[in-house]
Amino acid sequence: MPASLNPISEKFILHWGEMGQRWGINRTVAQIHALLYLSPKPLHAEEIADTLGVARSNVSTSLKELQGWGIVRVAHVMGDRRDHFESMKDVWEMFRVILDERKKRETDPTLHLLRELSARAEKKGDGGGGAGGGGADPYVRDRLKEMLNFFELMTQWYEQTRSMPTPAVQNLCKLGDKVARLLGVGLT
Repeated sequence: MPASLNPISEKFILHWGEMGQRWGINRTVAQIHALLYLSPKPLHAEEIADTLGVARSNVSTSLKELQGWGIVRVAHVMGDRRDHFESMKDVWEMFRVILDERKKRETDPTLHLLRELSARAEKKGDGGGGAGGGGADPYVRDRLKEMLNFFELMTQWYEQTRSMPTPAVQNLCKLGDKVARLLGVGLT
C-alpha cells in the first residue's frame, strides 16, 4: 500500500479485504469499501486507485459493485467535475443493507427452492424424485422439511428484527445471556 495511509488505516483496509474474500467478496472491492468507510471525505476513482495501488479499471468495476450493494454512493464535490464516492458511515444501517442484499441473493432463492422441493417430496408419485414425478423417500422428505422450517424461522426472525429501530436492536444484542436465563436455558 502507498505511504499515504497511516499504519492503522492500512492494517484495517488489508484485513477488510481478507475478510471480504472469506465472505465471497472480491478483495479489492472490500478494500475500496474499507478505504471509503475510513475516509473523512468523498474520494474520486483516481485517488482510490493511487491510494490502494490498484488499476483504475479495477476501481471502476469495484465501485459499481459497491453501488449495486447500496453501501457506496456518488457524491459531488463543488468545483470538481469528477464523481467522488463515499461509504455509508452508520455501521448498523450498513450491515442491515448488506444483510438485505445477501438475503435477496442467497436466502430467498434457497427458501424458494426448499418450498418447491418440499411440496414435490410430499406428492405421491414414482418415489424416485425424477423430473416428472414427486415423492421422495421419507428420510429425504424429513431432511428437506427440517431445512425449510429452519430457513422460514430465521427469515421470519430476520424480518422482525429488520423492522426494529437501531437502538432496539442494540438493546436486544446487549441482552445476551439474560434472554437465555429468561427462557430457562443455561449457557456454557
